[in-house]
Amino acid sequence: QVQLVESGGGSVQAGGSLRLSCAASVGTFSRTTMGWFRQTLGKEREFVSAIRWWNSDTAYYADFVKGRFTTSRDNAKNTVYLQMNSLKPEDTAVYYCAALSSSLGAVFSPSSYGFWGQGTQVTVFS
Repeated sequence: QVQLVESGGGSVQAGGSLRLSCAASVGTFSRTTMGWFRQTLGKEREFVSAIRWWNSDTAYYADFVKGRFTTSRDNAKNTVYLQMNSLKPEDTAVYYCAALSSSLGAVFSPSSYGFWGQGTQVTVFS
């Protein structure tokens, strides 16, 4: 079974930073596009960021996190990161990492990802 385990969530004041990590057991991790999503109770899971496997600089970001969040990966450690800076109260959500099922899938769509972590709570206080 593919396993994705998020960590690094917590509570932080607005303007602060958190770094989320996702440790993956995906055997082909180095060739797997990884994504970050978030979900608030009552809302659909929404795209946050994604990073392709073939180029660590090939990353995608939702408009609401551009300039604030940075995703990266360490293939040697089978880990993807989400550095979250300038956090806002509206960033409060459960954050999930996910592994894309196919490189043909749209990185923005949750349905493109076949494997998900358990999620980690991020709470931002004003």
